[in-house]
Amino acid sequence: MYVATGVRRSEALGMKWSLINWDEGSIELGWVVVEEGNSYRLRKLTKDGDDNAVIYVDQSVMNVLKWQKQHQDAERKRLGAAWVDRDLVFARDGFKLYRGEAGGPQDPEKVSARWRTLRTRLKLPENFRIHDWRYSKVTNDLEAGENPVEVSANVRHHSPGYTMARYGHSRKDGARKLAASGVGRIGLSALV
Repeated sequence: MYVATGVRRSEALGMKWSLINWDEGSIELGWVVVEEGNSYRLRKLTKDGDDNAVIYVDQSVMNVLKWQKQHQDAERKRLGAAWVDRDLVFARDGFKLYRGEAGGPQDPEKVSARWRTLRTRLKLPENFRIHDWRYSKVTNDLEAGENPVEVSANVRHHSPGYTMARYGHSRKDGARKLAASGVGRIGLSALV
């Protein structure tokens, strides 16, 4: 989900099944899991004043979500009464279950710890954080020539200008391409 959507860790952990529009291919991000001291909790999304943000995803992402739903339904059935349904897409499963928390939110720090283990297994650089998937998604979309307004909206930045200033590293290349195109349209390239 991080790679395909560019969501923040807190947003992924707060995704709810009831906020997925299967026909439209959209996910409403109305909830996040946030850390508070040595604990964490589920709360309404308020990042950048953007409550109930909607992102649009490809059918392949929807297929991953369908697989996740099937996997979670099997886990719910296996655990029975130990599962407390909170409607979370990436709910805590029954692994090392304690205090009857299956079905509730996952501990964000434990998710990051699992990422660090996977990162080592994949032989990625030690400084590659889980949040860097978001950075990669935005940068790759912009470098592929995607509309900055749409890129900015899908990662819930407050403005396309912020997105371009923060992630538009290839500005020089884009500016050179634009300059060459403009010169070609007005015929100046023929003078060289």
